[in-house]
Amino acid sequence: MSNNRRATGLVSTLINYNIYIMLATLLVVSAMLSEHFLTLQNISNLLRQLAPLALVSIGMLLVVLTGGIDLSVGSAAAIGGMGVAMAMPMLPFEGGAALLVCILGAVLFGTLLGAINGLLVAGFGMASFVATLAMMTMARGLAYMLSNGQPVRFPRDLATAQILTEFGSKGVPGVNVPWPVLSVLLVIALFVFLLRQTSWGRLTVATGSNENAVRLAGLPVWRYKFLAFTLCGALSALAGVFVTARTAVGTPVTGVGLELDAIAACVIGGALLSGGKGTVTNTMIGVLILGLIGNIMNLMSVPAYPQQIIKGVIIILAVLMQGFGAHATRRI
Repeated sequence: MSNNRRATGLVSTLINYNIYIMLATLLVVSAMLSEHFLTLQNISNLLRQLAPLALVSIGMLLVVLTGGIDLSVGSAAAIGGMGVAMAMPMLPFEGGAALLVCILGAVLFGTLLGAINGLLVAGFGMASFVATLAMMTMARGLAYMLSNGQPVRFPRDLATAQILTEFGSKGVPGVNVPWPVLSVLLVIALFVFLLRQTSWGRLTVATGSNENAVRLAGLPVWRYKFLAFTLCGALSALAGVFVTARTAVGTPVTGVGLELDAIAACVIGGALLSGGKGTVTNTMIGVLILGLIGNIMNLMSVPAYPQQIIKGVIIILAVLMQGFGAHATRRI
C-alpha cells in the first residue's frame, strides 16, 4: 500500500469518526482537569441532567431530517413541566395512576402544540422558522399566564408527587442507573429502530433529502413533516416532565435556550440543517459533548458568562470540523 493510500485512509477514518474522537478527547481532558470528573456521583448527575436535552434533541432531529427547525421545544418543555406540577394536586386520587394521567395529559398538550406547528408548516406551507417562533412566543406566554410568572410548587407529601420526585432523583435498584437515564435509553433505542428499520423512518429522511422525489413517487410528504413536528412536541413536553421530576418544581422559565442546545447537538452530531442527513446515535454524541463541556467548566468553577462564550466557540469549531469533513470526503 502506498503512502498516499495510507494517508487517504487515515484522513477518511478521522473524518468518519471525528465526533467520537472529539468525545474521547473531551473525556480525557476533563479527567485530567478535575479529579471529581470520573466519580460515580458526577457521571450520574451529568447523565440525569442531560436526559431532557436528549429527548428534545431526538425530536429536533426528526424535524431537521425533514428540512425544518423547531424553535418552540423549550416553551413546550415549560408547558409540559408546569402541566404535570399543576395537575397533580387537582386530581381526586393519588399514586401511580394519577401520575400516569398527569404525564399523559402533559405529553398530549405538547403533542397538540407540535401538531399545530406541523399543520402550519406541512399544511399551510409556512416557513418552520416563522411558525415555531410564533409558537415559542405563544407557549411561553401561556406558561407565564398560567403560573402568574411564579414557580408551581406541589405538596411534597402527596403520594403522586413523591413518586415523581423519586423517579427524578433515584436510580434503578442494584445497578444505580437513574430512572430518567434508563427511560431515555429506551426512547433512543425506539427511534434508532424506527428511523433505520421502518419505511416511515427512511421516508422521513428522504423527505429532507429530496422532497420532490418523494412527492413524485406519490407519497404524502406533508404527512412525514406533520408527524415529525408532532413527535417533537410530545418529546419536548416529556422532557419538561423530566425537569420537574428532577427539580421538584414546575417553572415557566424551564427550557429557556433549550432549542439552541438541541439544534447544536444535532449539528455537532453531523445532521444537516437542510435535511436528509442525521442519526439518533450521533445526535446523542452531540448531547454528550455539550454536557461534558458544561460539566467540566462547572467543576472548574468557570463563571456562567465565560461558559457561554467558551461553549459557543467550541460549537463553532465542531461545526467547522463537520464542514471540513464533508468537504474532504468529497475530495477523497
